[in-house]
Amino acid sequence: MRDDLLFGFHVISCMQFAFAVYYDYMYIAIPPNLIRMHINFGGKFKFLTFWDAIIQAVFFFICMLNDWFGTNAVSPKKPPFIRKLKDYIHAILSFPIAMFVGVTFWALMFVDRELVLPKAVDPYFPWWLNHLMHTMIMITILIETILVPRTYPKRSNGLLGIIIFLFIYLVWIYIIYYKSGVWVYPVLEVLSLPLRLVFFSALITFSLSLYFIGEKMDNLFWGNKYIKHEKSYAKKK
Repeated sequence: MRDDLLFGFHVISCMQFAFAVYYDYMYIAIPPNLIRMHINFGGKFKFLTFWDAIIQAVFFFICMLNDWFGTNAVSPKKPPFIRKLKDYIHAILSFPIAMFVGVTFWALMFVDRELVLPKAVDPYFPWWLNHLMHTMIMITILIETILVPRTYPKRSNGLLGIIIFLFIYLVWIYIIYYKSGVWVYPVLEVLSLPLRLVFFSALITFSLSLYFIGEKMDNLFWGNKYIKHEKSYAKKK
């Protein structure tokens, strides 16, 4: 029964994010003359939110494959490749990026929504899609963290993975600015170069801290069970 419920949760999560990506890509068209950041160069792929929705859709699809062909055991001695892949993506991308996107978006919305989602966009970007991409991403990954065990990678490998991802996206932001003269996010337009560097440094630090938070949460929910499993296995030997 538990396995069926987990599979159902993974199917629903995968479908909602796949639908969000599809709907955003196919039907959301915000006039560039309304909001400068919606210029054609880069398309939807300018935004980390769009990247994250793709990441979550792919991640939960991998979870579905693991439900069928892998294992959700607390600490498998010889985990299959699909389980290793699921655990690694959860650690370096799915959890930290989902929480980063959700927390930073709503924090900036609270300070000044014009910095992230101007009111002028409301007629073109439905509220339910906003919540799929900025609220449900946090809820689903937190549920996944609580319900399903995983094995975190060696810390150096995990941190290297998320640093590479963040570096790629930062380079992409500057490529977009170089090609179009427009910053992807309005908040970057109001910051001087020194403040922009401080801003990026703070965001990178926050992202890395989310990796550690995910690791601590995994240990909180599954650490004791992992230890019990190891002791039980040792006694059997």
